[in-house]
Amino acid sequence: MPSIGVKLYSVFFKFMLKHRLQSRLQGSENDAVGGGGTFGVTSRPEEETAAAANPSFTDGVATKDIHVDPLTSLAIRIFLPDTCLNSPDTLNKSRARMLDPRSDKNKVLNRRSSYGSSNNGAVSSSNGAVVVKRVQSIDNSNRRKSYGGSADDSNLKSENGSYKGYNPAGNNCRRLPVMLQFHGGGFVSGSNDSVANDFFCRRIAKFCDVIVLAVGYRLAPENKYPAAFDDGLKVLHWLAKQANLAECSKSLGMGGGADSRRSESSWHVADAFGASMVEPWLAAHGDPSRCVLLGVSCGGNIADYVTRKAVEAGNLLDPVKVVAQVLMYPFFNGSGPKQAEEKLFNSYFYDKAMCELAWKVFLPEEEFNLDHPAANPLVPNRAGPPLKQMPPTLTVVAEHDWMRDRAIAYSEELRKVKVDAPVLEYKDAVHEFATLDMLLKTPQAQACAEDIAIWVKKYISLRGYEFSY
Repeated sequence: MPSIGVKLYSVFFKFMLKHRLQSRLQGSENDAVGGGGTFGVTSRPEEETAAAANPSFTDGVATKDIHVDPLTSLAIRIFLPDTCLNSPDTLNKSRARMLDPRSDKNKVLNRRSSYGSSNNGAVSSSNGAVVVKRVQSIDNSNRRKSYGGSADDSNLKSENGSYKGYNPAGNNCRRLPVMLQFHGGGFVSGSNDSVANDFFCRRIAKFCDVIVLAVGYRLAPENKYPAAFDDGLKVLHWLAKQANLAECSKSLGMGGGADSRRSESSWHVADAFGASMVEPWLAAHGDPSRCVLLGVSCGGNIADYVTRKAVEAGNLLDPVKVVAQVLMYPFFNGSGPKQAEEKLFNSYFYDKAMCELAWKVFLPEEEFNLDHPAANPLVPNRAGPPLKQMPPTLTVVAEHDWMRDRAIAYSEELRKVKVDAPVLEYKDAVHEFATLDMLLKTPQAQACAEDIAIWVKKYISLRGYEFSY
């Protein structure tokens, strides 16, 4: 059973969310649909605390916020792990030394494990042999600026002493896969920069060794369906445009070495072609050909929609390629009752009444239906590609989640058409157990992040660069 702390927080969460949903539903009925305009809101500061962006690697991950669309409030937060500062050659050499039987077995190693923890020594087995964990070399004092700059804060200051944050330098920066993350909140709350989501994305960026783009989509009822879904797809197109802009910048002489200077006229030319400036972190370190979508709760619905659209678009999204998706306790619903829905009618955090209320706030009044394509991925008339064309899909469910059976049923349908679609179920866990770990402190949360990393790396690892599991 969940802990007493989880149960108490669940009662408080449900009381507050029910009050907010009811007030917003009444407000949307009194006002015209979309009364907030197309610009919308992506966060509610009065409900949750936002974590400030930090463009340096003080805790192993640098972050920055970007406003993606000038016509709406759509924004992203980039999470860049400090492993991008290591060159592929350096990583390969360090691993070769690590596996060299002639190396000193008693030598103290200072390495970062593939999950982001620090291991300051070799581990001896019972028979006296030295067992070295899956690790990669990190040496802050000897990082080479030609491979993506320096992590030393003193090198990130301008002449007048003002802090600039990390700025890539050189041609041989290490390129990492890109993961789009969609937060939860029942489409009406939550944000990409909240303290809880910031903590979760930092953990995923470290464990999976990826650049995480946390999407701040527009919330309901200010912007009802399909605003949030359109925003998710818009970020994927923005990522493709950024990749093409980066290539265009190189052809204009803007991507030179450490001594190159980007002229103002060159920036204006690139901006005229792409109607956007090149994002330097993504240009230097992002590999959009290894793109993963991760959705949490209602974000899982958005991720699945964006994945379907990416499959439909095919080569039109080049060089972006969605290679896998992760659905964490998705917000799937439907009219036909499932066993878990009857057993967990009044479950933790989200119950049947709460979910229906959230869908009433999100969907336009004339479209409200629990079998709406946005709510039920298995509805017969849902548009999109056949399930057999979907990429590998990992589904995470919690034992005490009212919606778990819907997610499991979707995964089963994918497996029937030969899609790699495993299900990870966590005992004594509740909805949002992994993404609210900063508050709930459940032992399953870190295990879940590690399991996600192991599975995702099967589809994003390059032989010789990352470990394959």
